Amino acid sequence: MPRLFTGLEIPDTVTDRLLSVRGGLSGARWITPDHYHITLRFIGDIDEPTARDVFAILARVSRPPIPVVVDDIVVFGGDRPRALVAKVAPTPALMDLQAEHERLMRRVGLPPEARKYTPHITLARLRDTSPFELANFLSGIGHLPSMRFTAETFDVFSSRASTGGGPYVVEASYPLFEKPADSRALRMA
Repeated sequence: MPRLFTGLEIPDTVTDRLLSVRGGLSGARWITPDHYHITLRFIGDIDEPTARDVFAILARVSRPPIPVVVDDIVVFGGDRPRALVAKVAPTPALMDLQAEHERLMRRVGLPPEARKYTPHITLARLRDTSPFELANFLSGIGHLPSMRFTAETFDVFSSRASTGGGPYVVEASYPLFEKPADSRALRMA
């Protein structure tokens, strides 16, 4: 089974705006725009029975659509920069969805995620890019105006082991929708 993760797809309007920062940075391996996504929970390489359990338990998620805000371009890695990313605001709805995915993956027997969750969209992987080059690049692109969209689904993606991930394939998509009002509660009112 290929490596799996859950995430949110990025709409074309946001992708088009993010494309404006591409290029002009030495040591950057730019991610193909059709592979932009927001990872919710890395699952990893799992066997078929566990994959079936993952797909089945994710079908139980019942949440309204998630408002998403992309609000800046930042670098991960500190003194050893490793990725240029679009920062995603950690809104309560997004963080709750991610936490639910974490709980569900533990329930099917996967180990807990080791890293603290930081929502983002990876734009480029960096290799031998100096902090000075990055500072010049970031000052050249300026501040990214906030972009908003509503995620109406979350997906299970697969990826093949390769440098920088990808290609990513949507293996399953799960709708996010408002729950209908409980008819018993309506009758009691």
